[in-house]
Amino acid sequence: MADQSKVKEFFRFCQENEVEFVDFRFTDIKGVWHHVSYSMASIDEESFNGLPFDGSSIPAWQPINRSDMQLIPDPVSYFLDPFTADTTVVVFCDVWDIYKNQPYEKCPRSIAKKALKYLESTGLGDVAYFGPENEFFVFDSIKIQDSINCQSYEVDVEEGTWNSNRAYENGYNLGHRPGTKGGYFPVAPVDSMVDIRAEMVKVLNQVGLETFVVHHEVAQGQGEIGVRFGDLIKAADNVQKLKYVVKMVAHMNGKTATFMPKPLYGDNGSGMHTHISIWNKGENTFAGDAYQGLSETALHFVGGVLNHAKSAAAFTNASTNSYKRLIPGFEAPSILTYSAQNRSASVRIPYVQGAKAKRVEFRFPDSSANPYLAFSALLMAGIDGIQTKANPGEPMEMDLFELSLDEIREKGIKQMPHTLRSAVENMLADKDYLKKGDVFSEDFLQTYKAYKFETEIWPWEARPHPFEFISTYSC
Repeated sequence: MADQSKVKEFFRFCQENEVEFVDFRFTDIKGVWHHVSYSMASIDEESFNGLPFDGSSIPAWQPINRSDMQLIPDPVSYFLDPFTADTTVVVFCDVWDIYKNQPYEKCPRSIAKKALKYLESTGLGDVAYFGPENEFFVFDSIKIQDSINCQSYEVDVEEGTWNSNRAYENGYNLGHRPGTKGGYFPVAPVDSMVDIRAEMVKVLNQVGLETFVVHHEVAQGQGEIGVRFGDLIKAADNVQKLKYVVKMVAHMNGKTATFMPKPLYGDNGSGMHTHISIWNKGENTFAGDAYQGLSETALHFVGGVLNHAKSAAAFTNASTNSYKRLIPGFEAPSILTYSAQNRSASVRIPYVQGAKAKRVEFRFPDSSANPYLAFSALLMAGIDGIQTKANPGEPMEMDLFELSLDEIREKGIKQMPHTLRSAVENMLADKDYLKKGDVFSEDFLQTYKAYKFETEIWPWEARPHPFEFISTYSC
């Protein structure tokens, strides 16, 4: 049952803001937001006990003969939609399984809540803080063709070096471009995205996100907006809000934004570097007197994530495109080690002042991940590391990007999987840590495996790639 005082507070908020529509949103396995709207007059306090919807119409959820599901609105997680013509409040929802009379085991937000409950049950902490850094691209246009005789795409952005000799209709070519890998921190006019990022920040603040650093990223057309950390649920909710706002602001400016990890060949990709710390009774359990001011608990957490990274990758790097980012040469953190001195390691220990700020940054995740599932997988891997006192090994302070693949193998350094298939197969072989506390159920893991194979892995493997015509056509 919903907290009635919070429900009443929600309705007071709606009355004060003259809300006309309530938009209930939930997240599917892939991380896509779905929504259903009601007129304000049709919603009452009973609505927060459950709203019916068809679960069979959501990919990889319910069969048609068991399709009735319930949305359970969260009376403390809502915001005014800044993009609708009529005043609309957006409410985050969990999904309830009426057949088992329990939170739906395929609802990502419910899985994340179970991960937090499991953390509390271990006595290791009562809150886990997550601070994701979601990089993104803003393009002027995109064209895609997927047919029996043609596979092609083309993205365009005026910043692109390929437009250096382009004759525009108005006869004006801006000429100032960041170039490949040259986009980190140049001022305008080289940075052409200042105003659109500023507009994104204003709207993000409007929907309740606290932002800080705002800048152009390394690649052409790439940006980043820093958002303050939160507990696991709030942080994942904020990722959904961030993606919605960034895409919509771009859309309303006649552009298109994407969180796709690797849309440009030969330039840097986009990650979702994720900062994590576990707190217990108001104390940061990651602060101590071990390596770089971390505690043994933190190092065991790192050891757990490194041990299970090939499995967790099924959730943290959840697309076939993810693994085009995780290749040497583009600041891609594909090598499974940790360091405080360089950003080439998959795990970095940021330099911070004070025990409260101590945390660990995991640099391999990307924004194709469902944030609820990715954060839960990282937390479960880390908890397992603490419980088993996993040894993360010695830190590696060398520039790992300079190592050849042979040198990496000779040193016995583990790497992230090279394909989504490999990640999902590793998850199936190493899943016991995910199933502790029934956080990830066996049914969910099998469903996730089947969904990824059917919708991404097999379709991607079956399609000829344009490069194959270069390498193989004249065989």
